[in-house]
Amino acid sequence: MIEDTFAEAFTMRFARLIVTADDDYWLDACLRELTGYSASVISCDAEVGVERRIDRAESPDGRSAAAVLIFAMSRGALQKAITNRVGQCLMTCPTTAAFDGLPAADERLALGKHLRFFGDGFQKSKIAGTTRYWRVPVMDGEFLVIDKVGCAKGVGGGNLILQGVDQPQTLAAAKLAAIAISDLPGVITPFPGGVVRSGSKVGSRYPGLVASTADAYCPTLRGRTESQLHPDANCAYEIVIDGDSYDSVAEGMKVGMQAGTASGILAITAGNYGGKLGKHLFALRELVGG
Repeated sequence: MIEDTFAEAFTMRFARLIVTADDDYWLDACLRELTGYSASVISCDAEVGVERRIDRAESPDGRSAAAVLIFAMSRGALQKAITNRVGQCLMTCPTTAAFDGLPAADERLALGKHLRFFGDGFQKSKIAGTTRYWRVPVMDGEFLVIDKVGCAKGVGGGNLILQGVDQPQTLAAAKLAAIAISDLPGVITPFPGGVVRSGSKVGSRYPGLVASTADAYCPTLRGRTESQLHPDANCAYEIVIDGDSYDSVAEGMKVGMQAGTASGILAITAGNYGGKLGKHLFALRELVGG
């Protein structure tokens, strides 16, 4: 059953990095580092995930490659997150290089322009066409990094809440939904394995906390709070979707709901605050055609 409600999402800034390495082993290594500690901007500096793997034929340098989406709440926050993550997670990983995945974007963020200083004066500038790169000396040769990357407005916080009779059934359905969404372009599901165990609500009874547990969906709190769980549900998982556009997030939610309902889940709903949190609203039933 898909409930007659809507998911509420908000505008975020994002960048798309194209990351390359000599082979899949080192590409996987740098992707694990780059996308670590990136589930939610509630506490993390950014929400980050692998958008897709890229064939060597499409790779900017003919090597193993992947596109990574990085989301933050503001341009300044995104600038800081990209500089820190590429500097600490890519430049330190053997054989990697960093390219821009949004070359047509009007807004630009400094990347190699900042990281070049690690070369301590030995760095070199390289112009390819109209694009500037930096070659920063490192112990296995040089780290090639683009001078600036594109920045654009995206949508963050699209969400689905899947409810099932028990934990094994609900988790299996959530996993299938997350995998289905991962095949789509332009979106990421930044939480572990694409699935959220500790869904949150805005605010807390404790001063200073901006978010706390979504008690309405915690099965152990029935009778102590105003539960929004299906009467037969004893487990719920959330899937959060960030995308490069409204349409990308909408498609991700649609595919996620289709996978969830095919798995025999009891109910699918979404988190919202009456439209007060974000301006992007996704009516669940409309997404799946009624």
